[in-house]
Amino acid sequence: MRPDAERVLPWLLRAGWVAMAVVAAAAIDEATADRSAPVHDVARFGGAAVWLAGVAAMAIPSVLGLTATRIIVPTAVPAAALASIAGARGAAGIGFLVAAIAVTVVACSADLGRAFAQGSAYGDERRYPLRPPAAYALATLVSWSVWTASLLAGPLLLAARQWVPGAVLTVLAAGGLVWAWPRWHRLARRWLVVVPAGLVVHDHLVLAETLMLRRTEIAALRLAPAATGALDLTGPATGHAVEIVTREPVTVILAASPREPRGRPVHLTACLVAPSRPGRALAAAAGRRLSVG
Repeated sequence: MRPDAERVLPWLLRAGWVAMAVVAAAAIDEATADRSAPVHDVARFGGAAVWLAGVAAMAIPSVLGLTATRIIVPTAVPAAALASIAGARGAAGIGFLVAAIAVTVVACSADLGRAFAQGSAYGDERRYPLRPPAAYALATLVSWSVWTASLLAGPLLLAARQWVPGAVLTVLAAGGLVWAWPRWHRLARRWLVVVPAGLVVHDHLVLAETLMLRRTEIAALRLAPAATGALDLTGPATGHAVEIVTREPVTVILAASPREPRGRPVHLTACLVAPSRPGRALAAAAGRRLSVG
């Protein structure tokens, strides 16, 4: 991604988040017009609290902010859908839903992930986020959906004096965030890093220890051919992978599993990783005079 795009995307997200707040407030007022005052107040002030949390998350690009942004911003989509179902069917309701989808697309884009990951980079390094393993991504989506439903429904049920389900869902939302946060945050801390000395594969979902390769150890980098026999370190993830070929065998330690709680050492001469933008990662490697192609 070009440096100017890295600067523009976070500001585009912030501008969309601010614009969404205007139509969201009107939509929430429409949706709760016939509800009790406590329900209206909880919806209004709860929405404001989530919006402010989003502002804090996206204020300064960082890995921590990326996780928080990708947790908070997409909650606007089910919130907008709920407002529409509850009665906000006019321009405000439609505008809320459209704006929510738009900011979610930006927040979940690979380019924004790159901008936020690079915001926490140390020195002269270039971080390229890795695509999530398909199974882990599905589990994350399911857990996030349950958490979001609890977050939206619990306080509203309490405000409507539905004490038991409201309390259960509110506790589930609070406890679920504590349980799920470190698991969600792992997805934002997975990178192929191009450094002056060579390459680093930072991925504690797949690896027990970070893989660091000096430039003298790297024979070539390329888009992985279909018939490659390289060790798959993608998770596995979908899409194009980058193959890293080494001059001599190197040892990696795969992440712990129930069968191998201390991890499993593997010797390899080639491995696969899956940066979200493989072409840009290869271009950065070529810029460091690594053998690409």
